Amino acid sequence: MKASRSLASHAFAKRRLVRSSYFRAVRWQAQLPDGALAMDLTWITGRIAVGGGIWNADNMAAVARAGVTHILDMQVEFDDTQLAVPCNIVVLWNPVDDDFQPKPPEVFQRGVDFALDALDQDGTKLFVHCAAGVHRAPMMALALLCSLSWSLEEAQRLIEAKRPVVDFADVYVESVKRFLAQKPEAGIRTSAAGRRLAH
Repeated sequence: MKASRSLASHAFAKRRLVRSSYFRAVRWQAQLPDGALAMDLTWITGRIAVGGGIWNADNMAAVARAGVTHILDMQVEFDDTQLAVPCNIVVLWNPVDDDFQPKPPEVFQRGVDFALDALDQDGTKLFVHCAAGVHRAPMMALALLCSLSWSLEEAQRLIEAKRPVVDFADVYVESVKRFLAQKPEAGIRTSAAGRRLAH
């Protein structure tokens, strides 16, 4: 009985944390003059943005107007692919739960491969997002920047400085570290080339 109460208490605390992260992200969105919320998109570098869910055609049009050509969608809640078709935006739906459980290296490899292919093309811009832009999208952006030769600490500081609402859960940072540890050196872009791709 005691163990089941403890599990229920843990599940409740986790749900509260996810809810509070979502509302923190909503508050982070810029208020427009008429009181409507702007699209939740923060440029981490000149070519890589991190943010929350797109959800509808108007928001997708706003993402396109921001110059985004590629979307790395980390949310399990919604696949952007069909919304992006009229805007000629390429989408990789790479869904993972925001469940505070370790994430497998394959999730990061798919995302990094897609992102690097996108950034290798001239004039492209990448939007990495989840539902709230607090956990999963920053986690993926961290793996991407480290694959472009940023150190983990440097990449984390950059993302947090540009988007203060980010919350790097320890389990997600450890998942990124495991991915990077198994990644061959040849798969990590050299510093100059990596930074040129991202800026």
